Amino acid sequence: MGKTKILLVEDDAGINKLIHDYLSLHGYEVVTFGDGPEALEYVQMRGLPHLALIDLGLPTMHGFELSTRLKSMADVPIIFVTATNDTDTVVQGLRKYAEDFIVKPFEMRELEARIQVVLARMPSLDYASAPIVRIDDHLSIDFAHHRIVLNGKSDGLTPTESNLLSVLLRHAGRVVENRMLIARVWPTEEVYEDTLRVHMHRLRRKLESDSHHPHYIRTERGVGYMFTIRPLEGLTIESEDSVNEDA
Repeated sequence: MGKTKILLVEDDAGINKLIHDYLSLHGYEVVTFGDGPEALEYVQMRGLPHLALIDLGLPTMHGFELSTRLKSMADVPIIFVTATNDTDTVVQGLRKYAEDFIVKPFEMRELEARIQVVLARMPSLDYASAPIVRIDDHLSIDFAHHRIVLNGKSDGLTPTESNLLSVLLRHAGRVVENRMLIARVWPTEEVYEDTLRVHMHRLRRKLESDSHHPHYIRTERGVGYMFTIRPLEGLTIESEDSVNEDA
């Protein structure tokens, strides 16, 4: 696995460079942007980051909106880096979008420590840093554009399905409990297991050639679900052109 990729979206050029240089010096791959639309375009072209650092007061797209767009693609951990210290804003950000919140000015060591804590809590996105993930000879996934290619045929994913799939892949080879799936995919909603089962059924119908005998997603009754292919054993990275050719 390569370096941890961090997406930094900060419109202050000086702060942008300071964070970029410090984290790069400490072994991270940092890609920087001054606003949300160009950051989203990069993700769609080049793949997901392992973590995103997002300022709230961006020029054309509020940090909450950018976070919503990223979260609709996959379960990307977010830390807000902002001058805003309003309690209501902080609470809303933590409840709906972010793993953490750091207020300017701050020490670079503190920022790196917060990044390390967040990354340690979440298994690595082994499929990050590429636009297309080929699971095996039959299935490929494009998280940024909410689609899969199964046996040469393309099918769309809803944001909920994309997020569910990314959480399962993050924990591939291990059972993800129902309560954790609900907490990651619906952090601010009161969702019950019946709703999870409905969405998982729809996702399986798209992923599995035979949804009654699933190959990719296994149910542990009363516990949760498991994506059966481990990332280090079953995932390879493909270019976007190669998947388009398959489709």
